Amino acid sequence: MRVLITGGASGLGAAVARKVHDNGGRPLILDRHLPQVAVEHIQADLCDRRAAERAVQSLARHADGLDAVVTAAGIDACGMLGAVPADDWERVVRVNLLGTVAVVRATLPYLLASGNGRVVTCASTLGLRAVSDATAYCAATFGVVGFTRALAVETAGRIGVTLLVPGGMDTAFFDGRDEQYRPPPDAKLNRPEDVAEAVLFALCQPPGCELRELVICPSQESSWP
Repeated sequence: MRVLITGGASGLGAAVARKVHDNGGRPLILDRHLPQVAVEHIQADLCDRRAAERAVQSLARHADGLDAVVTAAGIDACGMLGAVPADDWERVVRVNLLGTVAVVRATLPYLLASGNGRVVTCASTLGLRAVSDATAYCAATFGVVGFTRALAVETAGRIGVTLLVPGGMDTAFFDGRDEQYRPPPDAKLNRPEDVAEAVLFALCQPPGCELRELVICPSQESSWP
């Protein structure tokens, strides 16, 4: 299985890449940063739609096609709406929502040709529940939820589409934030490896069997609606 993974250089994306590789698949990474392990990759910024499209096409040509895409790339810009610089706010939407759409659109011809193409998009529990100081992230992830649900209807019977809704994970996603926007030291967060196992399960379903939505969160996490 040839799986293109955005954000595959770290966090959930890197965990998915390892799971795919360990199960005999071929991970293909699209990320702004270099992966920490030797894996096929292209560096591109999802804010640049054309660069993202070129990266998808290059990876697909190199692998002679694609069987699945997992859109794990995501960023945040925490703070009250009036306090977050407009460029930072809009970048969250460009990466998390528009970048997801651009990559999925570019992979569609390859997924249709594969015979059992799969899409797994990554939203968030904050794509179902709104909180203060997260207007950019909520707007983007609510958008990913709506986009994915509509895509599943549009491609039914031709491509398998799964919406992943993860809660807090123990990744670098929270690094660099002000203390008030970081999980407390005693927070119970999921391991990205465990969430990646669920992603792999979705990718490996037989034709015609769909996992439409997966909510995976720590049992004691407060972000779950």
